[in-house]
Amino acid sequence: MTSSSQAPADIPQDSPFQDAASEAASATPAATPAFSPLYRQIKNLLLARLHSGEWKPGESIPSEIDLAAQFRVSQGTVRKAIDELAAENLLMRRQGKGTFVTTHTERQVQYRFLKLLPDHDSPNDEGRAQRQILEFRRMRATPQQAQALQLPPDAPLIHIRRVLSFQGVPTILEDIWLPAHVLKGINEDIVTGYQGPTYALLEEEFGVHMVRAEEKLKAVLPDAEAMRILDIPAHTALLHVQRLAFTYHDTPMELRSGLYRTDTHHYHNELG
Repeated sequence: MTSSSQAPADIPQDSPFQDAASEAASATPAATPAFSPLYRQIKNLLLARLHSGEWKPGESIPSEIDLAAQFRVSQGTVRKAIDELAAENLLMRRQGKGTFVTTHTERQVQYRFLKLLPDHDSPNDEGRAQRQILEFRRMRATPQQAQALQLPPDAPLIHIRRVLSFQGVPTILEDIWLPAHVLKGINEDIVTGYQGPTYALLEEEFGVHMVRAEEKLKAVLPDAEAMRILDIPAHTALLHVQRLAFTYHDTPMELRSGLYRTDTHHYHNELG
């Protein structure tokens, strides 16, 4: 974490997100690449089915026995492939029920990417975030945004600015940029009217499933607009969090810049 500075209005020129996303792998990997272990081949085939939407978020996948029969491999090979997908939070095992495609609509994973926790209360005591959409507009991608999201120059984006409050206290000011071509029909009424997390909205309404994210954190001081929106004095330390979120095959799908209050909350991450 670096020393305090003024909060930037856009993605900094030295942001790792300018070249963070590598070229996405093919949605239909080869069935039997000679260089890949057998369980990895099965993993890739399962991943291709997830990407195609054959098994939707929240749905169960066939049992290990059925998959082993389909692929004509041992059950242990299938189990190892599923174990890796579960470790990557693409699948979720439920004891006695089977294996399910992870979803952002379930309460226990709704805020999997949000690491801001209250200093004193538990997240359950604090309750769900209250959202206020400050701005919804269509815009053209800057060169940095286009590069991070692997889009053509000047590609159309959806820009959402919002504030998240907890127990009535404005706590997070966020700007979100999404590729417009995958969100056909999205508008301000849809975003404002949806009561769940944004990732659940993208999943349910547009078939976009966020599976992982990269973040860059930096300490900053608020500018005049952040002071006004978050109702904080000039000396309040903020955490500037830049996120690049990916769907299947490491395809970047969302760029996000957030200012987090640290006078009542802290950033919590588990390693290992």
